[in-house]
Amino acid sequence: MTKHNTKKRDWTFAQLMVTAAAREIADKEVVFVGMRLPLLGFLLAKSTHAPEAVGVYELGIVRDTLAPEPIMTMGDLPNLYRAQWLADTADAMGLLQQGGVDVSFIGGAQVDRFGNLNTSYIGGTTNVETRLPGSGGACDLASLANRHIIIMSHEKHRFVPRVDYITSPGFGDGDGWRQHVGLPRGGPSTVITTLGILRFDSNTREMVLASVHPGVTEEMVTENTGWPLQILPDLTQTPEPSEEELAILLRFDPQGYWTGK
Repeated sequence: MTKHNTKKRDWTFAQLMVTAAAREIADKEVVFVGMRLPLLGFLLAKSTHAPEAVGVYELGIVRDTLAPEPIMTMGDLPNLYRAQWLADTADAMGLLQQGGVDVSFIGGAQVDRFGNLNTSYIGGTTNVETRLPGSGGACDLASLANRHIIIMSHEKHRFVPRVDYITSPGFGDGDGWRQHVGLPRGGPSTVITTLGILRFDSNTREMVLASVHPGVTEEMVTENTGWPLQILPDLTQTPEPSEEELAILLRFDPQGYWTGK
């Protein structure tokens, strides 16, 4: 696990990642909501600066209001109560195909410099070292949402120059790749990690470091990245969670099941 040299703080890095995820959501956007940290990020955004954001859940649930009680998973009964639409997975994926989803959240076992994700095979298909869970809906999200956000642990064996297998496409081998292979829109916009926040150069489509979390140095990030990572000249520090954000997260995750130490 990556260690952080931090002063005493009243928040966890999971809480910091959730607040960073929430800040990526704009009001009135349609969000394909994932599990764990992305779920909390959506709930936090909707409770603060994005009250009119609409949540699409893989089970086929669409909500334009918050559930009446805190939920741990998308299938919890309060999430069904007075939902805008109760359909099925095929309908939710249909919204993606129509271009009706603004932003989605996904993660992976490996990510490379162009934002391609691997959740299928470590070692590739010809020399499989580890068989991973596979795609699920992740490839659909990466291919069809107007943009997607990656959330994952920042470790050198995960941040590799080239993934062993592309489960969920980012920008392939650089600018123009998505258009060339027939992906009409989308691509990764942000990578939120345990060390910082990375974005993508608009010309090369290569990942660049945009901010580091409090107590984290540039060297810590580059040492845990498997290629010579580009760093923005105006590198910033990720804003800490506010008291209001922490209070809201405590309401949604009172026992710290997802965001505790």
